[in-house]
Amino acid sequence: MIRFCLIALLTLFCLQDSDIWAKTKEGPSPAEEKAAEAVIRASGTGETRVVISTSMGKIEVMLYDQTPLHRDNFVRLAEDKSYNGVLFHRVIEDFMIQAGDPTSKMSLYTAVYGATSAGDPIPAEIRGDLFHHRGALAAARMPDEVNPERESSGSQFYIVTGQIQTDSLLSAKMQQMGVIIPPERAEVYKTIGGTPELDGAYTVFGRVIKGQKVVDKIAALSTDYRDRPRRDVYIKQMKVRHKGKK
Repeated sequence: MIRFCLIALLTLFCLQDSDIWAKTKEGPSPAEEKAAEAVIRASGTGETRVVISTSMGKIEVMLYDQTPLHRDNFVRLAEDKSYNGVLFHRVIEDFMIQAGDPTSKMSLYTAVYGATSAGDPIPAEIRGDLFHHRGALAAARMPDEVNPERESSGSQFYIVTGQIQTDSLLSAKMQQMGVIIPPERAEVYKTIGGTPELDGAYTVFGRVIKGQKVVDKIAALSTDYRDRPRRDVYIKQMKVRHKGKK
């Protein structure tokens, strides 16, 4: 069985809500926070917000206008209630939380979720200006060997928690990936963290603007060998909001 998953390189190793920074022990300095916030805000913008009500609290995300296919698909699934009852079936602390498999609504303990998607694959909208900082919202997909065009799952998504990066970690990852991480982006990774090893491989289509603490609580849950939380966490409902409208 092939699952929609993220390939973690384990051999390497406008934000409206201040809790986005809460993962660091002491938090960044005001100057570092301001600089990271500016870089993230400049990377992606959008008029659409979605409030994801989960069994552990609410997460509000902004959907980017730069990725209209993913934005519109997420809105459609939210509005037709396709996500209601879906589990966060894959959780890896200091990496990400993943949901969107429609079969996970059955919540069978012995089941392995992650192989099913609602709807057709979405053409990749991978952009160099959108990256996997802490709080990024992105689309899961099938591996390159069966999906060379890197099309996204029709419904599965993940939210990045990530790790605080160091110069040595970033240098090693750049060498293995064969890319150069721009200095301003590297500073974001060193300030609030993220998963730079996923950049350029998955479509980032939004970011958390409220509720990162809820994401962290889900990510910290005890999991089994499948990375499934031992305690079910599910999406109750999603509500779409557009800027300027209640």
